[in-house]
Amino acid sequence: MAQTCTSPLGNFTPSTLLKAYRQMVLIRRFEEKAGQLYGMGQIGGFCHLYIGQEAVVVGLQSAMQPQDTVITSYRDHGHMLACDMDPKGVMAELTGRSGGYSRGKGGSMHMFSREKNFFGGHGIVGAQIPIGTGMAFAHHYKQDDGVCMAYMGDGAVNQGQVYEAFNMAALWKLPVVYIVEDNQYGMGTSVQRASANPDFYRRGEPYGIPGKLVDGMDLLAVREAGEWALHHARSDQGPALLHVKTYRYRGHSMSDPAKYRTKDEVDSMRLQDPLEKTRQFILEHQIATEDDLKAIDKDIKDIMVETVAFAQNSPEPHPDELYTDVLIESAA
Repeated sequence: MAQTCTSPLGNFTPSTLLKAYRQMVLIRRFEEKAGQLYGMGQIGGFCHLYIGQEAVVVGLQSAMQPQDTVITSYRDHGHMLACDMDPKGVMAELTGRSGGYSRGKGGSMHMFSREKNFFGGHGIVGAQIPIGTGMAFAHHYKQDDGVCMAYMGDGAVNQGQVYEAFNMAALWKLPVVYIVEDNQYGMGTSVQRASANPDFYRRGEPYGIPGKLVDGMDLLAVREAGEWALHHARSDQGPALLHVKTYRYRGHSMSDPAKYRTKDEVDSMRLQDPLEKTRQFILEHQIATEDDLKAIDKDIKDIMVETVAFAQNSPEPHPDELYTDVLIESAA
């Protein structure tokens, strides 16, 4: 059984909680800067920001082990940064520069890092879930004690391929945790209008997959749920499902004016801001001082200055890159 911790920090230590807070601040500032660069025309194509959802991936990542793998959808910048991918490489990819993780050819939705066990970034709704299930099969086959964390949105959870993957994962007891990041809108359609049953944590019940509903605006709650799900999957009990209720402050993508929501709704959700809640928790429990947190903010601002400069100064891909990464010829 996973241990239950009675400390007010949950399964965090003071140092790991501060690290998690720092990661959340980095994701927030990175996404704000990405939005600015998009508005300046320096980022093209689709760009989906993670502002408001930072506690989800940071909380879950803090519970993972080094051999675990991550796969997600197109709202992926936060997941990359939580996997400790270099923000310079991520921003360079967003701006289509050769210094990016996919050498400027993938853009916002398609970049990867085998070194950091991050496998995308996938633009087709729900397509990452069968792939993540295959990654879990690889963990099972190699017996490396790894678990795949497979993220999806509230729109993807209604896709048919998701349930084909659930069936296979449950049948073979694969080590995978399925995470539904329910930010309450699939593009411009609310969950209530799109889902006959919005209790996504129950979607695995026909396959014997246990699920939990999680407050995605609470870093400590996400960490606790992640500990439970990872323990379940890692102990040969098969997949687990987390329904993490969160909220995005921005539109579905940068081209979305988000007129389907009222200002009052967004403002009310901002009162539950995960960064501010974590910041207040740290101060109330005297884990750090106001000056300590201001130093973190300043450090992140300096990192973002360097990140943007790197992206802007990195050259565009050479035309010959059109012919690379297209075909791999076998050595046999």
